[in-house]
Amino acid sequence: MRLYLCCPNRYQMKKVLFILSCTLVLSSCGDGKKQAEPEVVTVDVNAKEVYTAADTKASFDDPNATALFQHYIDLKTALVNTDATTTKAIAAKMVTASDSLTGMESLNAAAAAIAATDDVEAQRVQFVPLTEGIELMVDKHLASGTIYKQYCPMAFDFEGGFWLSNSKEIYNPYFGDKMLHCGKVDSKIE
Repeated sequence: MRLYLCCPNRYQMKKVLFILSCTLVLSSCGDGKKQAEPEVVTVDVNAKEVYTAADTKASFDDPNATALFQHYIDLKTALVNTDATTTKAIAAKMVTASDSLTGMESLNAAAAAIAATDDVEAQRVQFVPLTEGIELMVDKHLASGTIYKQYCPMAFDFEGGFWLSNSKEIYNPYFGDKMLHCGKVDSKIE
């Protein structure tokens, strides 16, 4: 009997081994791999993506119209990048370039108003009549290619605003990086 008390029977031995086995399995359920530590990414909140315009594939029947349209694209790009200083400098170039074309008085006045301010929001307001003047010039002088008339319904407290682009991709000059891709292609000028 004494032997029985110190040496468990076969059934008890299996039970103990089973419990030990389960404990061993449960404790080793981890795959042995160390948890990957989260990647640390440093974000510069002052850095922003700088937009660059696509090359203009359209051509015009007047070299002054070509120069004026390129200035317009450069100015639109500066507004997309919310760069009032560059916008102001390009607008000053547009004033000079628009003097060489007839019927560009409203365009010239809008470019002069943009060149006179460092306030990007005021520049964006004047971009509306500037775009209207450029559209008239494009209608009159476009020789080949496609210009895209684009529209943002949210500009100016949902009054909306148009602009011209040399590509289908939407880069919004009225909101810049706040709503970079807000808008749609309204029509094509060919």
